[in-house]
Amino acid sequence: MQIQFKKNIQFTRLIKADGHLREFNFRKLPGFQDELFSVDVSDDRGNRIMFRMRREDGTWKILAQPLPAWVADQEPVFHEVIEEELLSNKW
Repeated sequence: MQIQFKKNIQFTRLIKADGHLREFNFRKLPGFQDELFSVDVSDDRGNRIMFRMRREDGTWKILAQPLPAWVADQEPVFHEVIEEELLSNKW
């Protein structure tokens, strides 16, 4: 019996969105053929907004789903944050 360990990649970043500094939580989802990240953030009322991002042609993209504009507009920032984390920790 061979045991295989995989690191859980999970991190939080403060990103300015819609004029407010917001806490975005990123978690790499294990077990998928494609590389996927789950991302969540709270809106002004405390409701959790959750979405997924997939690497497409070397760029992290939000999977098609209805999201507030202030979240969708940050897609390039999310790409940079994920890439920085993956490179800095050599996951």
